[in-house]
Amino acid sequence: MLFECVPNVSEGQDPGRIRSLVEAVSTADVAVLDVSSDRDHHRTVLTLAGKSEPLIEALLSLYATSIGDLSLDRHHGVHPRIGLVDVVPFIPLAGATLDDAVSVAERLGEQVATRFSLPVLLYGAAARRPEHRELAAIRRGGLSGLADRLGDTEMPPRVRPDFGPAQLHPTAGATAIGARDVLIAFNVVLDTDDVAIARRVAARVREKGGGLPAVRALGLPLAERERAQVSMNLLDYRQTSPIQVFRRIEAEAANWGVSVLDSEIVGLVPAAALGPGDAAALRLGPHGVLEDRLSAAGF
Repeated sequence: MLFECVPNVSEGQDPGRIRSLVEAVSTADVAVLDVSSDRDHHRTVLTLAGKSEPLIEALLSLYATSIGDLSLDRHHGVHPRIGLVDVVPFIPLAGATLDDAVSVAERLGEQVATRFSLPVLLYGAAARRPEHRELAAIRRGGLSGLADRLGDTEMPPRVRPDFGPAQLHPTAGATAIGARDVLIAFNVVLDTDDVAIARRVAARVREKGGGLPAVRALGLPLAERERAQVSMNLLDYRQTSPIQVFRRIEAEAANWGVSVLDSEIVGLVPAAALGPGDAAALRLGPHGVLEDRLSAAGF
């Protein structure tokens, strides 16, 4: 059974430390399909592929390297996060099912808690509690909010670790490990530095606000570019494709007298998610196609 895994690590600025993260997961049996880092988000997204046991070993090495080299005390980025190794989703590929991905997530979670004394929260299809299914619910209030809601507390919504202690690790925080189907991390940059406009646009396009189905969206500032960004997860590109959400963002931004500069895909995109001419219409930067990278890696 083959799985994709997309760990998100709270380090996106130091090239040497990013190299160490990549080296930690680079083994003979695990393919590193993509590495995407962003200075403003202060985040690196690794896209890996392999069988369950090699992936688990590579990810344990990633946790060890992160905890040894990094600390949330020194981390300042615009992307929400709860830990150094913030989120680790498993996605079933050839010969695997979502239930298989859940099993791998559970095995990794138990080992991470035991080896590193980290609170582990299972999310997505691996969630054991309804309140843990949505990653946004776990992250609500950020790191300090999670600290307040962990363990024996009446502060809603209470968060209880599935493995490990009911308190944050002093430098590594917590970690969310889960299973899901393929999603697309898609960002659109607006021609303004007014993050309030990006937040209004995000509120109009995300599903929760009555916007497009299977879209999660935030408005974030990009200090490096002096622009604002609509940062999104497209949970099901068959329901809402990148070009559909891009056109909606163009229309919503125009209501505030703002145009769209460009867009980016963080990680890889399934070939079926982009139609002929979509990349040019999206003003999309360099991007990789999942099936092409898997083929190049011999899968």
